[in-house]
Amino acid sequence: MPRPLRERRPRCDSVRRDGFGGLRAASKETRTTSFSAGRQQVLDRVRARPETSVLIVGGGVNGAGLFREIALQGVDALLIDKSDFCAGASAASSRMIHGGLRYLEFGEFKLVRESLRERNLLLRNAPHGVAPLRTTIPIFSRFSGVLSCVRRFLGLGGERPPNRGALMVKVGLTFYDFFTRKDRLTPRHRFLSRAELLARRPHLNPNVIGAAVYYDAWITYPERLCLELLMDGEALCPEARAVNYVSLAGVEGDSVSLRDEATGRVFQVRPRIVVNAAGAWVDIANRALGRETAFIGGTKGAHLVIDNEDLLESTQGEMVYYENPDGRVAIVFPWLGKVLAGSTDIPIDDPDQARCEEEEVDYILESVHRIFPGVAVERSQIVSRFSGVRPLPRSDAAQPGQVSRDHECRVTEPTDEVPFPVYSLIGGKWTTFRAFAEQVADRVLERLGRERRASSEGLAIGGGKDFHRTDEARGEWLARLRQETGLAEARLSTLLERYGSRAEEMAAFCADGPDSALRHHAGYSAREIEWVVRCERALHLDDLVLRRTAMALLGELTHDLAEELASIMADVHSWSPERTRDEVRRAAELLRDRCGIDLAPQAARQDDRGRPPTKT
Repeated sequence: MPRPLRERRPRCDSVRRDGFGGLRAASKETRTTSFSAGRQQVLDRVRARPETSVLIVGGGVNGAGLFREIALQGVDALLIDKSDFCAGASAASSRMIHGGLRYLEFGEFKLVRESLRERNLLLRNAPHGVAPLRTTIPIFSRFSGVLSCVRRFLGLGGERPPNRGALMVKVGLTFYDFFTRKDRLTPRHRFLSRAELLARRPHLNPNVIGAAVYYDAWITYPERLCLELLMDGEALCPEARAVNYVSLAGVEGDSVSLRDEATGRVFQVRPRIVVNAAGAWVDIANRALGRETAFIGGTKGAHLVIDNEDLLESTQGEMVYYENPDGRVAIVFPWLGKVLAGSTDIPIDDPDQARCEEEEVDYILESVHRIFPGVAVERSQIVSRFSGVRPLPRSDAAQPGQVSRDHECRVTEPTDEVPFPVYSLIGGKWTTFRAFAEQVADRVLERLGRERRASSEGLAIGGGKDFHRTDEARGEWLARLRQETGLAEARLSTLLERYGSRAEEMAAFCADGPDSALRHHAGYSAREIEWVVRCERALHLDDLVLRRTAMALLGELTHDLAEELASIMADVHSWSPERTRDEVRRAAELLRDRCGIDLAPQAARQDDRGRPPTKT
């Protein structure tokens, strides 16, 4: 057992014991709905007091979840990310909160049980961002996959079947229902006949013999939920701080050198423990910390966002979950008025090079056509594409799909050159971030000689606090806010859907001064954008259009809109005209490279015949 480290920092008092001697989470007095300080203020505080108990490297969901968990225990922590918060794989997910049905055939019952439990906790703690998702599995055979599944379950190898038959799906979903029998938030699974299925989905592949229907969950804005975890962490503990665009620059004695990517300035912090939550960049971050590791064997997953009314209608508001001939699981489901389709699973060494390549676009489109042959999906209907790297453990598995999606924490002990331990987080997924954070936090607390003071199991996330779950409560909230702010009920309803209970602060800000809809996007107002930029540490234009909103991925962003948004950000950040133009150029280049989005001015996009070019 490692020796506890010497106490060096004061504790935070935002978490106390309840009247019965038990542990409770932060009281309403600690509740805040936005970052209480700007990015520069945070940096100034860090430079003034460079000692910190825990330095967390990586602002994805694993790092953000741990940051909140550590803060909940009253432990001071500093979280940094070399880019924006939630800019890596956590933003490039399938937007699913799920138990992991396919993990069962590899015998990962513990992971599935944990995932289903955490799915239910998210449905309770983040009702503004996570909702039940009815899912249909088209079935094309009755017994396919039984023998190969048995071989894999026994660890004897075996090829993945072209599709899993009704028996295999039935067994898996029975386990699903069994694991949630004591905490059932969604209906049990059931099967549909071929006639029932095709009556509801006439465009579906007619070779089906039936379908299974069950429920998992989906997340509306993963980037925003991750941001709210960080806001909650800062609210729970005044000595917990999170700052984006700060990278590792090396180790000097007992200090870690950090670089402010906005200014290039280097400064030092002195941590007692470093937690490497850099995701697919774990080994790269460890190298910057003077540690050579080979923990990660990442795989790339690409998705397409498609604007096709027939395909959207064919989803029936549900997810269609199916298999490709190579055994890779695929999904098609509605997302904010568009259709999300994916994904791929391709080994990759350098996560910075992850892009959705043309071959992956072909693969996903062919997959969609195979399951919905009656729907014509054109390449021009792809409004965006994205790709992220899953931080899977390095493995010699024959196929990427055979690598475990479980999580683990590996500790590199202190040396003379690096006098602090480094905890490297490997694996994990959106669904299980809280459980992973809880497990790592307990190990960190032991190392610090501290005790757990509260559980995050029932702790609401961000706008999930005091969220109105019933139509009656929602109606009362809308009526009250309409009277207090003068905003239209439809507008307030939109804010509630985007921000949960944080919409109350947003509405008050919008009503507190002259406001109007954006000229190039009537769904947002100028003061709403101003509030997001001021309160959510959006440093660059791409932070706003990709991670504080979903404008870019939904195909809503134009060059004119980008300029309008940059103008609002310029007023908040006091940018010069040249900096404002640079931000538009930066966003355009990044979106073209990473998302296949062309933001060139309309006049520049006309081809020789005066027609807009085809989107890719």
